[in-house]
Amino acid sequence: MGLLGSSKKRSRNAAAVITGAGSGIGAAFAWELARRGGRVVCSDIDENAARTTADAIAADGGRATSLRCDVSRIEDVQSLATQARAWFEGPPTVVINNAGVGAGGLPIGEASLEDWNWVLDINLWGPIHGCHVFAPILKEAAGAGQLGGIINVASAAAFGAAPGMAAYNVSKAGTLSLSETLAAELSGTGVNVTVLCPTFVKTNIVDSGRITAKSTQLADRLMRWTGFSPERVARTCLDTLDRGGLYCMPQPDARIGWGIKRFTPTVYTRAVGLTTRVTS
Repeated sequence: MGLLGSSKKRSRNAAAVITGAGSGIGAAFAWELARRGGRVVCSDIDENAARTTADAIAADGGRATSLRCDVSRIEDVQSLATQARAWFEGPPTVVINNAGVGAGGLPIGEASLEDWNWVLDINLWGPIHGCHVFAPILKEAAGAGQLGGIINVASAAAFGAAPGMAAYNVSKAGTLSLSETLAAELSGTGVNVTVLCPTFVKTNIVDSGRITAKSTQLADRLMRWTGFSPERVARTCLDTLDRGGLYCMPQPDARIGWGIKRFTPTVYTRAVGLTTRVTS
């Protein structure tokens, strides 16, 4: 595997905990951190998927283990921290709150409250639980000289305001705000917070989510045409963490949308609504 030597960069030789590491961006983070010399705890609600990622990394010469974790349950996240500390024989230095699900296709008032609760429990409460449990651990470790980092995986949906995606949008907007607030609170402590806001990434989130057939077909096409690979996104985000960056928007369309929304929010929101009605 060609593991790298020592470095002061947070992503090098990290003791890393990753949620949703059974596939997609989470698995890509696990592989990239192992390539950078790290030890990796791969957690997922699907224990077999987490084990598959960890076993593949170990077979390639890396150091990884797997743990089951339902991020919507604070007890699971607390147990994840305890078991990870035992495996590392010390505190983690990088935590990636990545686990997430997709839902969409229906407007507010038609989308079920069951879907709202399901999405928010995982996509928003998952990162909240992860930050609640791990931020104090990383802060304490940084005080003892171990630089730390938290990556929260949000989405360009956090500011994109796409109609028919309200629950998903709200969950990612909350994760963005959580990350900004935590970054302010941890400023100067040695723990950096980075929030990842990609657009389309070639993962299985559409297939495993609660998304209408029409929206699934559109998302599949956009992923094929414009989507980045999970590996590219993970590398870019870890490099952003190493630079001490708060926002990671790996694709140009995310950065353009972010800029337009910030400077002309009313025009942007109306344009998104009109475009959606024209193309629907």
